[in-house]
Amino acid sequence: MSKVFGFLIGIFVGSLVGGTIALLLAPASGEKLRGDLRSRSTGFTSEIKLAAETRRKQLEDQLEAMRAPRIPAQ
Repeated sequence: MSKVFGFLIGIFVGSLVGGTIALLLAPASGEKLRGDLRSRSTGFTSEIKLAAETRRKQLEDQLEAMRAPRIPAQ
């Protein structure tokens, strides 16, 4: 049990130190960095929505083709 507790403490301390170093060494100001992240996430979200809409259209077309009555070959 103490090994697990020690591991969790290590993860917490490591993430705290890593986050602090990242903030100190960031090439941009906090406000600019947040704006960049916001615009990237917005672009990423719109790309995901577009891909989902495209795939949905493809699946709807396939479903419609499967539902269409078939004429048996003679």
